[in-house]
Amino acid sequence: MQILAWKLRSIYGIMGLSHIFRRIKMNIQREKEFVSQYHFDARNFEWEKENGTPETKVDVNFQLVKRDVEAHTTSLIVILTFMIVFENFVISGTISQANHIHGRLIEEPSEFDHDEVEELARPCLTMLNRLTYEVTEIALDLPGINLEF
Repeated sequence: MQILAWKLRSIYGIMGLSHIFRRIKMNIQREKEFVSQYHFDARNFEWEKENGTPETKVDVNFQLVKRDVEAHTTSLIVILTFMIVFENFVISGTISQANHIHGRLIEEPSEFDHDEVEELARPCLTMLNRLTYEVTEIALDLPGINLEF
């Protein structure tokens, strides 16, 4: 399988609020999101003194599954990998989703503009936000943390 990689380097700044309400004109058939890993870990400051402080990083990658020239459809998997560092804990993991883009053949990830990357990544980011809210609400016995994308 060919891997198409597009990195979104920061959790902040990649998802402007104005883009959330704009509808992207891609004909996308989506499959259910798949959470392959989600970790909530207390920070170990002694370990960090020796090994370095973790950094927040959110990456979106695309893995090409099938490029059907006859049907004019590209099937790909959106893979969201993340590590988000908070004061006393870190969340990390991987969430993915298969997407079938009808009416468009994709060769390279650079063909997607910023809004299209946001549209493709949105369900995985929504799942990340939902998981984080629920887990932090339970783990901290406080109102959950809502990630602002």
